[in-house]
Amino acid sequence: MLLAYRLLFVEPASFKETQFYRVKRCPFLDTAANPWSCAKSSAHDLQKLLEALRATEEVLCHFDSKLGLGSSSLAPTLPPQNNVAIFWDLDNKPPKTVSPFEAAIKLKTAVCSFGFVKYMVAYANRHTFSYVPQVVREERKHRKSLNQLENKGVIKPVESYLCRVCGRNFYNNEKFINHFKQIHEREQQKRLNQIESARGKRRVMLVAKYAMKMQKYKNAARDILTPKVGYGLADELKRAGFWVRTVLDKPQAADVALKDHMVDMMDKRRAECLVLVSDDSDFVHVLKEAKSRCLKTVVVGDVNDGALKRVADAGFSWQEILMGKAKKDAETVVGRWKDRDVLKRLEWTYNPEVEKNLHGMVYESDNYESKDEYDGNYSEDGDINDILDGHDVGCLQKEDARGWWELDSNPEITSQSC
Repeated sequence: MLLAYRLLFVEPASFKETQFYRVKRCPFLDTAANPWSCAKSSAHDLQKLLEALRATEEVLCHFDSKLGLGSSSLAPTLPPQNNVAIFWDLDNKPPKTVSPFEAAIKLKTAVCSFGFVKYMVAYANRHTFSYVPQVVREERKHRKSLNQLENKGVIKPVESYLCRVCGRNFYNNEKFINHFKQIHEREQQKRLNQIESARGKRRVMLVAKYAMKMQKYKNAARDILTPKVGYGLADELKRAGFWVRTVLDKPQAADVALKDHMVDMMDKRRAECLVLVSDDSDFVHVLKEAKSRCLKTVVVGDVNDGALKRVADAGFSWQEILMGKAKKDAETVVGRWKDRDVLKRLEWTYNPEVEKNLHGMVYESDNYESKDEYDGNYSEDGDINDILDGHDVGCLQKEDARGWWELDSNPEITSQSC
């Protein structure tokens, strides 16, 4: 409450600079009035004051962050997340049923449950990037037949084709595509030529000038123009955030490059969880090596009881990834990993060097005590012998002669006997 009063009733000049004048216009609060008098007036007025403060809670919190009064210091510290690396074998597991961009986004969303996705890598040869799946071929064939029917006037589209660059509407798909190629594609090529021919400051200015137009053209061309090579696998994965690498046209070239990258990642300890998208059993040794280094391993593939899923800590299919089921199951897997880590910290392990050093220290301390007793220099006995004289020793001997069960009924008699 004190902090709220101090923030609300500040000097007018500084109050205008902070751009929080809406608090000043509160229907109940008056800047000329004393807040303490309002609070002391009655319980009803105090309740109104609290309601007004709750109404401005959002503004006050923003005000605290501006003053640096501890919005970050009061925030709870979250435990550090594991770094996750995704390795995609495109030669073995390319996206077929959905678009590459959607598949990559679904995969990243599911893997985010295991930690912070820091690395996303995909390897393939040029034949994979030039290959067109059967689903895409059927869609293109269907689109071609629709274009022929539209040209003949047999059918008419329900909705017009909207050009997302200039905003024009077309009721014929071929005319729409020709318009886009003849006007907007030529304009894009002119912009690229100007940027390519410019140097220095002029090049920077042209890039800044045409940035929005070029991005608008790319977004529109992605759905209109057919890729010249393949079906845009590399470009779509790059748009989703993957680092795509093309390898040489040699047998198992992508697998070798992917294995080397995974081993290098393990050597440099850049990730605590490895996600492999493949069904190739050649990666079994790499997964075993990762588990021996106490790394978490996850496999995404369509073979349910394959060799990779038997070795990995968790396995999912592409259907589970696309349906979102993998994201829910990932929480259970993470909880199981946490329980395993706790049990591993509580587990006792035998370390010969530590036990040997500890046994040596205990053996030396025992020898030291036995040596002192042998020499007659034991500290406690020496102190007792120095303090007690012969009379006291005799008294102690008489007390020791009695049994522990014999109690002294008269302490004066005992003192006289001594």
